[in-house]
Amino acid sequence: MISLYNLLVESQEYCEEYTVENYQDVKEFTEFMKEYKSDINEAEYQGRTVKLGKPMQGDVKKFKVYVNNPKGNVVKVNFGHGGSSAKKSGEKTMSIRKNNPDARKAFRARHNCDSPGPKHKARYWSCRKW
Repeated sequence: MISLYNLLVESQEYCEEYTVENYQDVKEFTEFMKEYKSDINEAEYQGRTVKLGKPMQGDVKKFKVYVNNPKGNVVKVNFGHGGSSAKKSGEKTMSIRKNNPDARKAFRARHNCDSPGPKHKARYWSCRKW
């Protein structure tokens, strides 16, 4: 039987189904998935390794996240109110009131969160947070 790892590496094609027949197949499959998953979740942005698709505390705005755009480039998406830009101008940073049902409903309606758009836009991530 051809192992999954050899099948995927040699032919560079992905199969949707794989039959595990013995313990060795399970070990090969888990090792392959560990390697494959690390490639998907990490990328290089301006010379440093970043995690893709994981929102974190922002530097320019309240939150930031690194994602791939449709061209395949890694981009940083800043979203949320506040951050250093609001603090410098003397504005108060807004708190997220997601536990208030009326505020949550108004936010989601205002930002059209039923169709949030692509992952490389701030609206997608703001709607996901709410």
